[in-house]
Amino acid sequence: MAGQNEKYIKVINSLGDLILLNLAALAGYLSRFKGFDNFVESQFLSLLLYCNLAWITSASILNSYNIKRVTRITSIVSNLIKQVILYILLVEASLNITKPYFFSREFLTYSYIYLTILMVCWRVGLTYLLKYHRIKGGNYKKVVIAGFGRASNQLRKYFESRPDTGYRFYGYFDDNAKNSSKFLGRIEELEDYVQRHAIDEIYCSAYELTSNQVTKIIDFAEDNLIRLKFIPEANLIQSRKLEVDFYDLIPIMNLRPIPLDDSFNMVVKRAFDIVFSLLIIVFILSWLIPLIGLLIKLDSKGPILFKQLRNGRDNEPFVCYKFRSMRVNEEADTKQATKDDNRVTNLGKFLRRSNLDELPQFFNVLLGDMSVVGPRPHPVKLNENYRRLIGRYMARHLIKPGVTGLAQVKGYRGETSEPHQMKNRIKIDLFYIENWTFLLDIKIIMLTIYNMFKGEENAF
Repeated sequence: MAGQNEKYIKVINSLGDLILLNLAALAGYLSRFKGFDNFVESQFLSLLLYCNLAWITSASILNSYNIKRVTRITSIVSNLIKQVILYILLVEASLNITKPYFFSREFLTYSYIYLTILMVCWRVGLTYLLKYHRIKGGNYKKVVIAGFGRASNQLRKYFESRPDTGYRFYGYFDDNAKNSSKFLGRIEELEDYVQRHAIDEIYCSAYELTSNQVTKIIDFAEDNLIRLKFIPEANLIQSRKLEVDFYDLIPIMNLRPIPLDDSFNMVVKRAFDIVFSLLIIVFILSWLIPLIGLLIKLDSKGPILFKQLRNGRDNEPFVCYKFRSMRVNEEADTKQATKDDNRVTNLGKFLRRSNLDELPQFFNVLLGDMSVVGPRPHPVKLNENYRRLIGRYMARHLIKPGVTGLAQVKGYRGETSEPHQMKNRIKIDLFYIENWTFLLDIKIIMLTIYNMFKGEENAF
C-alpha cells in the first residue's frame, strides 16, 4: 500500500540523527583543536561511541521517533529539545563519574551547539520535505469514513484541506442516502469496497451507526489487518485500548496502538533476533542438529526436519522448520497432536516436552520470517478454521510470530481442541502485542528456558 513506507521514514530519521550527531562532534573537535592531528591518539573515539549510545538511549526513553503525520512542527522541535537536553545530561553525568579532564570543556560546548543547530534543521527540513512529497501525491494513505454526521463531515474537510498530511479521502458509507459525490454506499457495502480499493484506514463515526454495525466493522478491520480509528461522539463505544491524536482541533481515537509499529522498537527487536538466533545456531544447533538428526533417523523413517506452511506477519505464508517428532503421515497439516497420539515417536515425545523440536525455527528467525518471541504461528488450515470461529483472531498477525510466546509460558500450548482454549491463547497473544517491551521478551525467554528443563504438562 502507498502508506506502508512509513517505517522507512522513521529509519531515515534515526540514521540521519546519528550521522549528524557524529558530524557535530567532529565539528566541535575541529573548532577547538583546529585540526585532527591527535584525533586517533586521543580518547575521542571512545567518547564518540558513548555519545551514540547516549543518543539512542535518550531517543528510546522519550520515544522520539514516534512522529505522526499530524504532529505539529512546534511539537517536533519541542520534543527534540527535550531529547538534546536528556542527551547532554547523560553525557555529562558519565564524564563526571569517570575522568572529565580527558576532554576539553570548550570542545564539548561546541559539539552541543552544533548538535542542536543541525538536529533542528534536519528534523524541520525532513518534516517539510515529507509534507511537500505528500502534496505531490506520495506517501499517502487511503481512507474512508463509516457514518455520516457533523464530526465526520469536519474530518472530511480536514482531509481535503490538508494534503500535506498525506490522507487521500475516498468517501463515506452510511445507510441514509446523502446528496454528495463522496457518498459511496451503505454500511453493508463497506467491506467489499475497502478490499477492492486496498483502503489503509477506516474512520468510524460510531454515533451514527448501530452497535452491531460497529462490532462488525471492528471484526472486519482486524481480520483483514486494516487500521481502524474512531471519531468520538457522545455515545462512543467502550473500547479496549485507545490512543488519541488531534487533527487540528478534532480528536481521533486510534484502536489498539501497537508498540512494534514504532521503527525504533522494531530495530531493537530485530537486532536482538539476529544476535540471539546466531548465537543459538553457532553454539548449539551446529552440533545439536547432527546429534538429534541421527537419533531421529534411528527412531523412525523419514526426514530430519518437518517443514510446514504457516502464516506470519500480515498473514504472509512462510515455511516453518521443526525437528520431526511424528511418523510421516497424511494428517500432519490438518490434525493437531493430541495426548497419547500414536503418530508421535518415542523420541518425538521427549523433543516436544523439552521444546527441542522448535529449535530449527531459529533459522526462520535469522531469515526474518519469525521473531524469538511472539505469538506462535499456526498451520495455514488451522488459521482458516479459527478465524471464522474466534473474533479478532487475525489481529495476532499484526507482528511476527515467535519461537516462544507469552501464551506458551502461561501454559497455553499444545492441543487446542476446544474453541475456549484457543480464545484464551488469543487473548494472551493480543495482550503481548499491545504491551510489548524488550524486558517482557527477556522475561518470556527466561521462563521458556526454565520450562524446557522442568518439562511441560501440555507438551505432547
